Amino acid sequence: MKGTITEKILKQHLVEGNMTVGSEIAIKIDNTLTQDATGTMAYLQFEAIGIDRVKTELSVSFVDHNTLQTDFKNADDHRYLQSVAKRYGLYFSKPGNGICHQLFLERFARPGKTLIGSDSHTPTAGGIGCFAMGAGGLDVAAAMAGAPFRIKFPKVVGVKLVGKLNDWVSAKDVILEVLRRIDVKGGVGKVLEYFGPGVKTLSVPDRATITNMGTETGCTTSIFPSDEITKAFLEAQGRGEQWIELVPDNDAEYDEIMEIDLSTLEPMIALPHSPGNVKKVREVAGIKVDQISVGSCTNSSLRDLKVVANALKGRTVSENVSLTISPGSRQVVEHMVDSGEFNYLVQAGARILENACGPCIGMGSAPCSGAVSVRTFNRNFEGRSGTKDAQVYLASPEVAVAAAITGEITDPRDLGEYPKIQMPDKFFVNDNMILNPLPPEEAQKVEIIRGPNIKPLPSFDKLPDVLEGTALIKVGDNITTDHIMPAGAKILPLRSNIPEISKHVFEAVDESFAKRALESSGGFIIGGENYGQGSSREHAALAPKYLGVKAVIVKSFARIHLANLINFGIVPLTFKNPEDYDRIDLGDKIEIDIGDLKGDVKLKNITKGFEIELTHTLSELDAEILKIGGKLPWIKEHFSK
Repeated sequence: MKGTITEKILKQHLVEGNMTVGSEIAIKIDNTLTQDATGTMAYLQFEAIGIDRVKTELSVSFVDHNTLQTDFKNADDHRYLQSVAKRYGLYFSKPGNGICHQLFLERFARPGKTLIGSDSHTPTAGGIGCFAMGAGGLDVAAAMAGAPFRIKFPKVVGVKLVGKLNDWVSAKDVILEVLRRIDVKGGVGKVLEYFGPGVKTLSVPDRATITNMGTETGCTTSIFPSDEITKAFLEAQGRGEQWIELVPDNDAEYDEIMEIDLSTLEPMIALPHSPGNVKKVREVAGIKVDQISVGSCTNSSLRDLKVVANALKGRTVSENVSLTISPGSRQVVEHMVDSGEFNYLVQAGARILENACGPCIGMGSAPCSGAVSVRTFNRNFEGRSGTKDAQVYLASPEVAVAAAITGEITDPRDLGEYPKIQMPDKFFVNDNMILNPLPPEEAQKVEIIRGPNIKPLPSFDKLPDVLEGTALIKVGDNITTDHIMPAGAKILPLRSNIPEISKHVFEAVDESFAKRALESSGGFIIGGENYGQGSSREHAALAPKYLGVKAVIVKSFARIHLANLINFGIVPLTFKNPEDYDRIDLGDKIEIDIGDLKGDVKLKNITKGFEIELTHTLSELDAEILKIGGKLPWIKEHFSK
């Protein structure tokens, strides 16, 4: 791998390690972002480190997830987040301003910078040439304290784009095609770097749609070049001076090449219940639809809403369909209002929701029982919508609006002439809902405001050399963090209260799990391939740790969840022989001698009287962090001085 954008950025930010595939490296982090569903815990952790002010170039706290205020909890947490931003030197985006990734792209993202965010879709900023990664909140807190971020040096997959998209085919169809080819774990350990002549045909919002949903492949991140298209976008946002050219060398070498001819793509759709279950729309056309939801950090840009509005102009939403619109930012809404296109949405019967994540995380707009919901979102995991038996499909704004008009899944090309849209040369810039950091002398006088739902962080002991307990649960492949720690309107408000939120661990899989784990004094989770895919929410590690989970033993892990387990002192182990998964059952008494975690370990199944070998990918530092009880005590020891 030589001359790629990935190599150039990582080389410039390298703090430790060798740039060879699979080796652990540490990189300097320029920027961080958080959102309120994960940020509250991240800032509690940052406070615990004992640093007086963030040490990054720029850090932003957004409120976009938990904006549904059914009681005091979310509102209290928003006040806490605002006071923390004032106290420690962060920008703060107020509730209703927009979705973190859309806003970061519009107002903050810069080519060539490194970014980590406590949200798995942080790679959205890769659309502007930023090396952006999702991470657990504790890793973001550590970066704000000045610690480098550690990853395994990735393979770089060059995704060569040629040709140009046809009418009614859009960027969402590009990433759905990538998912169709490599599925939800084909990107693990890799960066998807887009290049080729087809790149020039895609706008920055198009590119951001692709890098956003690239997360669903399991990749470390996705990234596009910073070229004249990027420059024009930054100039239109009033940030032209922040542009730098960042393109791969002509002789750049990639570890793998994937080629996509944009001109051959047609409208695509992901079927329930996986973003990787992709088919052509024509193959499933005719399925009756109950709900359409347009928005999310994947498809809430001005371009996307203009297409939907103009396709709806003079039409009415089908009588049996509910259409919701979640704009990505106030900037998007201002332009839609100014152009008159907002009226097309209202007149057609769309339900206009807040500029926030909303239905994507089950925060309102749950479909009716047994509904078919077509959404422009990035995830369709079972139950994520808030309705367990809903069938959720993922598609482009074009496919979504066609279904809204016809009442069934429809190839949008059947609608006739493609809407002609006009993008502005200059965007409306109004940052009055983004509060700037206070100067240090003023910041030190700020009092942190804590509501009664914000509980102190639990502390965890150092790990013993031998772990003992029972197999508390046994799950299959592609278990998501939604399975482990559900989101939604009822549970997310508990995110700063670990004792309460822990009662819901694995609730959708086994309602008795939390109670059984506490009564058993902890134990082990047994799982299959790609365990922990999906959201970066660290509560999927922190809450099980609170319940006494000592190790997770699986066939393979998703990247962010693996890091979160280490951060909270849960030992992540894999079966050396995957067939041994079948030899362990729920309730088996298990003993694991982990020693210093510098090599393979042995698992004794006391119940059945056999031993098997387990392995891991832990570095010496990972092992040190685990043994001390997690990353927070380790950071306090190394960075709070």
